[in-house]
Amino acid sequence: MKRNAVAWAALVVSAAALVSSQGVTRPLPAAPKVTAESQKIANALSEAYEGVADFVKPSVVQISVQRKMEGLNKGARRLPFPGSPNGPNGPQNLDPKEFEDMLRRFFGPGAPEKEQFGGGGVAEGTGSGFVFDDRGHILTNNHVVESAGKISVKFYDGVEVPAKVVGADPQTDVAVIKVENTSYPALPRGVSRKLKVGDLVMAVGSPFGLSHSVTTGIISATDRNSVGINEFESFLQTDAAINPGNSGGPLVNMAGQVVGINAAIMTRTRGNDGVGFAIPIDMASTVAENLVKFGKVRRSRVGIVLGPLTPSLAKQLGLEENAKGVVVGEVLKGSPAAKAGLKPGDVILGFNGEPVASVPTFRLTVSSSEAGKSFNLKYWRDGKEQTTTIVPAPYEEVAFDGLRGRANETPEARRPSEKADISGFGLELQPLTPELATQFGHPEDVKGLMISKVKPGSPAEAAGLEAGQVISRVVKDKRVQTVTTVKDFEALAGKADELAFYVEASGAPGHFVTLSKPKN
Repeated sequence: MKRNAVAWAALVVSAAALVSSQGVTRPLPAAPKVTAESQKIANALSEAYEGVADFVKPSVVQISVQRKMEGLNKGARRLPFPGSPNGPNGPQNLDPKEFEDMLRRFFGPGAPEKEQFGGGGVAEGTGSGFVFDDRGHILTNNHVVESAGKISVKFYDGVEVPAKVVGADPQTDVAVIKVENTSYPALPRGVSRKLKVGDLVMAVGSPFGLSHSVTTGIISATDRNSVGINEFESFLQTDAAINPGNSGGPLVNMAGQVVGINAAIMTRTRGNDGVGFAIPIDMASTVAENLVKFGKVRRSRVGIVLGPLTPSLAKQLGLEENAKGVVVGEVLKGSPAAKAGLKPGDVILGFNGEPVASVPTFRLTVSSSEAGKSFNLKYWRDGKEQTTTIVPAPYEEVAFDGLRGRANETPEARRPSEKADISGFGLELQPLTPELATQFGHPEDVKGLMISKVKPGSPAEAAGLEAGQVISRVVKDKRVQTVTTVKDFEALAGKADELAFYVEASGAPGHFVTLSKPKN
């Protein structure tokens, strides 16, 4: 019986094979159903990627770093996982904000899988970089080589040579190292300011120590200046996969030109989540040239305190609500801005022929401009556009120390007797005397009105106004004017549904505030 069962099973299998061979089963297609034109486009794109990857390969390097443990401790903010994920410094034992902050920047030379902590107190890891010029200079991130004891560079053909740091700039996270071998080509530079959202890009580097890995994507955003990683930042955002070890490697366009330095990722898993950041090459190359020439970055200042131009403030000043620019809050005496004739309340619209979009962008542009050189500046004042020339000064020669003092007493320590309630906006004001200015930490010569009380739940409270602050200027008839009496302010507030004025706080720069009366 058992033998018969086996025989029947064999017969069934044979029959199934016979039926299959006769075409009863569904045949597999010989090729995907793609039109000839679509196939041609796909092949062309593949060939383009292949060409770019092959072109940039000789210029991209893998950087190996040995750094002492004390150096790592100093740079712990740049180590997403300083130890075991479940250890005392691991993510499971961190505050969520600390965890997210750590994940903003990953440690280029030393992905967790590659970190080695020997008995000698040395950590080893890998990062990336690319040839910057024909003199052996290589561009990378500061956090790749920071606190490094020994650096070696490995080229695409296996040649490995020692390197030394020429200069580093923590404020932009850019560093230049140098090797003696100059036979490898410098990577051509593109123009990052011309990039547009949607442009194709390729990231090249050594993620997790895997040299010359390439990933592709697009430019997801430009001018990301509020990431909070560097002091000076205007990141390119890309969805090209960037992982630990990619730090310092190039982000290139489809012409094989470097347009950025891969620097950071935003992630909750340490792996790539499609949000990567690269330092634009326009900024990085300027920093690198300074480091090569001077060993440090020479920056400039013009001596102004700036604030954002909000739609409501733009409207109050007579500009279009969608206008771009930055608002001058204070001008340092004797500064380049003062010599150029700028005044509080001016809106800077353009610098050196380029539009000004935000405070960080303008600050970055000015800081990288040449000190002692004249630049055209376009601004808005009294309802019309005006121009002037401004000559930035060396950074260290324009000091903002002492612009504001520190309050010696809290506002509650002494309540002024004369008060006036600005109904509808939630403000209670009083005249400012030299004695009150001193008491609340303001310069003795400051002019304006002091906020003595902020009504809970009012527009003033929602705007962050506090007792002890000083209102020194108001926007009236599309002009910024000084205000010294409560009566004048009351008259202005009584007729308006919206108020724009400049607020000064002790120990901090002032800023413009716009308040709107609540609608019943």
